[in-house]
Amino acid sequence: MLPHPDVAHPELGFYTLAGAPETTRALIDEVREAEDLGLGYAFVSERYYKKEAAVQSGAVGAVSEKIAIATGVTNHNTRHPMVTAGYAHTMQSLTDGRFVLGLGRGITRMQDAFGLGRISTAQMEDFAGLMRRLFRGEAIIGHEGPAGKYPVLHLNAGLDEHLPMGISAFGPETLKLGGRAFDQVILHTFFTEETTRRCVDTVKQAAVDAGRDPDDVQVWSCFAVVSDEISEDVRLKKTVGRLATYLQGYGDLMVKTNGWDPAALDAFHADEFVSTFRGALDDVATPDQLAHVATLIPNEWLTPMATGSPAQCAEAVKGQLDMGCDGVIMHGVNPSQLRSVIEAY
Repeated sequence: MLPHPDVAHPELGFYTLAGAPETTRALIDEVREAEDLGLGYAFVSERYYKKEAAVQSGAVGAVSEKIAIATGVTNHNTRHPMVTAGYAHTMQSLTDGRFVLGLGRGITRMQDAFGLGRISTAQMEDFAGLMRRLFRGEAIIGHEGPAGKYPVLHLNAGLDEHLPMGISAFGPETLKLGGRAFDQVILHTFFTEETTRRCVDTVKQAAVDAGRDPDDVQVWSCFAVVSDEISEDVRLKKTVGRLATYLQGYGDLMVKTNGWDPAALDAFHADEFVSTFRGALDDVATPDQLAHVATLIPNEWLTPMATGSPAQCAEAVKGQLDMGCDGVIMHGVNPSQLRSVIEAY
């Protein structure tokens, strides 16, 4: 049951606690409003400060009745497999099956700093296999694989369920992994139309190659939706600030994926303000600072998003579905900021 069949818009989702919320409790009202709007999915992003994924997921499950809940995403190497399996099964029990465990590769600089080790495609595939086996009630003995070495893994012998799993994907190998082994694939924000279509095709073809029905793998566009009803300073944070933060963390990958000019990225990183800034630009930069950052980002890099009136934003959301995506995560805004867009949609 993903989501409840009475949901009006199962193809639409949002991220809980978009941006930098003052309090985690804000997600309670967000989820209630999302259900009132008929949204199908609440995606739970993870930043460790006030946005830990398991706590958020439990809160969303406790205050909702219909909306599906997906981690979008967490990293498999921050918890022992048994802790993750227990988290996932507890969520399934709490929500009557409305939970999706979403995994991602993570940010290499952060993983290096925290001593976690970098995540490979092989590790994610091996880990997904472990979760599948645990949810079938298997006792896994003496596992040695890319995801780690475990003498015993076991959840419950009487368990025989399918755990819906998602993966966030950039490159072709991760997209293919999503197609052959996962139920959902989450694309990245600010993907061009050509990139989006190519990613959808890659996922669906990988599903076919693995002997699966491609319709069984949902591809979700992660699409920034920032209507002109939002104040100018906040729009700047959710557009320029958000893209600039991605460029800080993994700009090389974004530029390569979208076929953008790497010289523009070099100029962005070389800027004195950017190169000396500490922290995420969308979190702590002031409007004046973001206005400066805006001069460093080519206009076409900010084109793949929904802006303008609520009606224009609604049409842009529909455009993502026309490109072959199965769903659209309306990114960067909370349900109250989406109300006019949903009404227009």
